[in-house]
Amino acid sequence: MSQSNTQRIDSLENPEAWQTVCGQQDLVSNSGVVVWLDGAQVALFYLPGAEGRTLYAIDNHDPQSGANVIGRGLVGSIKGDLVVASPIYKQHFRLEDGSCLEYPQQRLRVWPVRLNSGVVEVGVA
Repeated sequence: MSQSNTQRIDSLENPEAWQTVCGQQDLVSNSGVVVWLDGAQVALFYLPGAEGRTLYAIDNHDPQSGANVIGRGLVGSIKGDLVVASPIYKQHFRLEDGSCLEYPQQRLRVWPVRLNSGVVEVGVA
């Protein structure tokens, strides 16, 4: 695997295995796409114009509303942090670590994710 074909996410623990969830062509630039992974809905956000990391994988389940809607949220930046706004109550979750800016007790699960030769792989334990 060459460095140009793989985007490794060093800020997350190394998973035991990588599972292919979709092709890069299935991603929507600057928006979310939801995939099913080991019984969970995972929202993928592809930000090709972002500095550094361009792909994020977080839980699709909004803890405030109880609905699976995070993948439909709007992506933006608040104080330099890339965030997604929940479409229901508009609270903001950091894409980097899943923390909620308005409610610190709320957090979304974050998965290791990478692009590998045109496919999206999510790390599983």
